[in-house]
Amino acid sequence: MAFLLDSVTARSIALGITLLATGLIGARPAAADATLVVDVESGKVLHAEHATYPWYPASTTKLMTAYVTLRAIKEGRITLDSLFTASSNAVAQGPTKMGFGVGATVTVDNALKMLMVQSANDVAVVLAEGISGSIEKFADEMNTASKRLGMTQSSWVNPNGLPADDQITSPRDMAILARALLLEFPEYQAYWRIPAIRYGRRMMANHNGLMTYYPGTDGMKTGFICASGFNVVATATRNGRRLIVVVFGASSGAVRTARAAQLFEKGFNGTGLSWLMPSLGTVDALQPIAAAPPNLRDETCGPHRRRPAMENAEDEAPPTTTTTDIDNSSAYAVSARALRDRAQLSTMIGGTAVAPMAPVVVYLGPTKRQGETLVAGRPGKRTTKFAKTDPAPAPAPEQPRTASTGFFPFNLAPASTSPSVSTFAPASSEMTPVTMEPAPADDQIPVPRPRPKRTAAKAVTDTSKK
Repeated sequence: MAFLLDSVTARSIALGITLLATGLIGARPAAADATLVVDVESGKVLHAEHATYPWYPASTTKLMTAYVTLRAIKEGRITLDSLFTASSNAVAQGPTKMGFGVGATVTVDNALKMLMVQSANDVAVVLAEGISGSIEKFADEMNTASKRLGMTQSSWVNPNGLPADDQITSPRDMAILARALLLEFPEYQAYWRIPAIRYGRRMMANHNGLMTYYPGTDGMKTGFICASGFNVVATATRNGRRLIVVVFGASSGAVRTARAAQLFEKGFNGTGLSWLMPSLGTVDALQPIAAAPPNLRDETCGPHRRRPAMENAEDEAPPTTTTTDIDNSSAYAVSARALRDRAQLSTMIGGTAVAPMAPVVVYLGPTKRQGETLVAGRPGKRTTKFAKTDPAPAPAPEQPRTASTGFFPFNLAPASTSPSVSTFAPASSEMTPVTMEPAPADDQIPVPRPRPKRTAAKAVTDTSKK
């Protein structure tokens, strides 16, 4: 009898070990998030944790949408002035979106601004259909670009990142994509750094909390669906060195922002013991893990989920409805709770929020003014006039390093924290660059004539009548 019990116990222990081993190599990492830090110039990996696990990209998908769009511009298929029309398919996309009606038209320039700031799902489809004719053909272009860049873990079926089982990427692949955007299209990098847009009377702030609270942040894109958790692909520059940080699967917007800020600090400052650590190689050399992406729906949006102490507003805006019949497990409800704790984020990071900055104006219809795009000249071109945008606020006095978007015209920090970009090109690549007109000489400036002084008319006494 004792032998049988020992045999059963041994088999139970063996089964437990087998199940434990299976769990360790299963479809999801031991922690709920995946992180990666990469040096932009060299591609060297400075930190990696679960960085090659497959993951649902959510709205970070729009970085690939932007990449395909910029490639189409580079190839001469479209220009920033190209006018695309919103179809019924685009209008039917779920939030977050701009809310266009069918038949509305928008330029590629304005569409990119709406895409990167508002994370507009309808605009992503407008771009996809305008460039490729359909979502399916655009997804083919996205997959072709992924293959060319070496993004071996990525699969795309839509341009906006709304939930789809086959919409998959990894922190490794998104770092490769972010690096390609920065190195292949340096003249377009202002699109990643817009702090806010103004559409009519609506003001829409960028969802990336790092742009408000972390000095030197200069891009790129956040993302959130229940299955993915809170994602961000971000870049920051310090003393001429630029890093990419990827955080996937954070439990809230605030946690994601704080985690990314910590990773930037680690990347910029090191630990002092980096020489003891083995080299992690370059980002493209990281070995992908063959597994299914984790599904964080229960942890992120489940009804039993205990809300973290601090959360931040996220890509999926709260529903604009007066009804109280809202599913508390939905992405909308999670984000609505997040809005209530926005002001507490600075406590987590230890930063100070900057004053609101003037948004970039966006609109429907054709281009209204020449040279209003945010395209900078490539290094080496000596044009100095900036593209005309919405009137910028008065320049702030130079202060010790504080939170900054790190790029003109939205730079509030010393110049050493941001890359130097000195030129902007016209809206269309077919137009010639605009140069700064020389200031007129003093003797050529018209002087207004002084107006004669007005005097009160004296009363005249009429002596003809008494």
